[in-house]
Amino acid sequence: MVRVRFAPSPTGTLHVGNALSAVANRRLGDWLLLRIDDTDPARNLAGGEEAILDDLRWLGVAWDEGPVRQSGRAERHLAAAREAGLPQRFDGVMLWRDDGTPTFHLASVVDDVDFGITHVIRGSDHRANEELHAALHRALGAKPPHVVHHGLVVGDDGKKLSKRAAGATVASLRESGFPAEAVRAYLEELELPKHDVHLDLDRIRSLSVDVLARFDDEELAARAGVPVEAAPLMRGAHDLGEARLLAQSVLEPPRVDRAATRSPETLQRFVELRSPLGDVLSKDEAKTLVRELKAVGGDLRALRLALTGAERGPELWAVVQALPRDEALRRALP
Repeated sequence: MVRVRFAPSPTGTLHVGNALSAVANRRLGDWLLLRIDDTDPARNLAGGEEAILDDLRWLGVAWDEGPVRQSGRAERHLAAAREAGLPQRFDGVMLWRDDGTPTFHLASVVDDVDFGITHVIRGSDHRANEELHAALHRALGAKPPHVVHHGLVVGDDGKKLSKRAAGATVASLRESGFPAEAVRAYLEELELPKHDVHLDLDRIRSLSVDVLARFDDEELAARAGVPVEAAPLMRGAHDLGEARLLAQSVLEPPRVDRAATRSPETLQRFVELRSPLGDVLSKDEAKTLVRELKAVGGDLRALRLALTGAERGPELWAVVQALPRDEALRRALP
């Protein structure tokens, strides 16, 4: 069995590079430990652990055990060092501070031993720790795990992404409206890159279009937080934010100069056709209504302007379907 661990520090929302490690560990591991590496109090942020858990849940990355906080196992870390006769400084590196608290190196290796970690999959920025941690494993009487380092996710300049950069964190991708499935698919595509990779927001956006297209009307509407009748308005959107704006452009009452309303006969005919129908139209009913208006030479652009305040936008049948009867009539009547 391949036993792996994902071990973020509680410093806030996940960096997209850390999310890559999380996804890779979940994909390759039969059993995954979620460990919170909180041995450095100066770096820990209030709410940081919960932000990480939220990000992992959003991405659909499940763990089999944890979260285990290293700070809660300090006595075990020190006991293991004593049992092995380790000095405070090992190979030139401090294993515990003068106040008796374990450092990251001792805590990580003892935890890997105790939880039977067989494979360590992490970013190449941890490569410098590999020899030291292997030596510590042997000093503790344990076999070092198999270690795999993958490339980092970097910016256009080739440097590690700052968390302030666009798309650098899972939270920023979520706030940008990308569905979790698109972000997860992008990270899965990267697999275990041997070299650093540039963050490709265009690729995530392309995957987002595909994901949104696969949603049925109910799912799309639920994700965007709009009535299900508005789902057709959002088809073709690149992300949930754009989808929501497309729906709101129709659902929110437009500002229309009634004195300048043109083609009143078209609007009157629309009222006549729409009034006897139900509060919410089906797709077929909406399409039939628009076809009937077109067949009698109706000014469809004038109707669109009256209903939405714009001369262009989603297909007119989708606009008609999205608006409840009373609201549609209110907008059409002079």
